[in-house]
Amino acid sequence: MADDGTVTSSLRLDGEDTLPSAGVISQYVKDLSVENPNAPESFSWQDSPQLDIQFNIQARAIEGDVHEVELKIQINARSEAGVAYIVDLTYAGLIGMRNLEEAQMHAFMFAEAPRILFPFARRVIADATRDAGFTPVMLEPIDFNGLYIQQLAAQAEAQQGPSASDEPAGHA
Repeated sequence: MADDGTVTSSLRLDGEDTLPSAGVISQYVKDLSVENPNAPESFSWQDSPQLDIQFNIQARAIEGDVHEVELKIQINARSEAGVAYIVDLTYAGLIGMRNLEEAQMHAFMFAEAPRILFPFARRVIADATRDAGFTPVMLEPIDFNGLYIQQLAAQAEAQQGPSASDEPAGHA
């Protein structure tokens, strides 16, 4: 509704909706691997395993306005006695986007979509580690938007090259 009380529409005369929109169509476990290579001995190890957690986000066009976003999470739990467990998860979502600029689509796929998918992937990880016989791993929330902004800034800095202050001092 406009300020003067009139209703505005995003429909063109031909009936096409021109309003920008983006959302999750569906989400799913694309790949899950849980390894417990030293069971049952690993259950009696005295030291708690150290966790190495790696994240990766990938996106690809599927068809038309639909893209797939993959949130990949790998957890390696290792103690002095050896590897306790390894969990590899690829949690994905089909994302629909239309009437968005390229920069908006990129931001949605690499910041907003992972933020939406993460709580579900977090639950899968917790269930997988619990079902493997260990204490459930409850991943801390991740600021995907903040990471996205940091990555854009790093890419922009890399494209600019070294600044004058970064160059070594020379002799005349």
